[in-house]
Amino acid sequence: MTRPRFHLAFPVDDLAAARRFYGELLGCREGRSSPSWVDFDLHDHQIVAHLAPEECAAVPVGAVDGKQVPVRHFGLLLDWAVWESLAAKLKAAGQDFIIDPYVRFKGEAGEQGTFFVRDPAGNALEFKAFRDEDQIFAT
Repeated sequence: MTRPRFHLAFPVDDLAAARRFYGELLGCREGRSSPSWVDFDLHDHQIVAHLAPEECAAVPVGAVDGKQVPVRHFGLLLDWAVWESLAAKLKAAGQDFIIDPYVRFKGEAGEQGTFFVRDPAGNALEFKAFRDEDQIFAT
């Protein structure tokens, strides 16, 4: 059975900056586009950057494991080695982290590697990994 793919549309204030971040930095293949939006392939999921500067605003944060996590965010669950590689790539590129890569809930149910970044429009993205995928929904 083919795993379902998600589709996410989100606002940006500069399509060229979005293309640099998602296309060049994250390595997302670009799909269709128009003067007001761009499709990207984020690990086989369709994300669409829509030009809507008025929608690009700071988001509230909430406490998770002692960190201030952006309430509105999206991202991926990656294999551990891919997560480590992406974190190293972003560090080498000088990307600012909202939350630096670390292991959250260490020694507890749901232990995971995680980090947060913002795209140029301020959208928060979380990338995480579980050494044991059975822990993804552990309680």
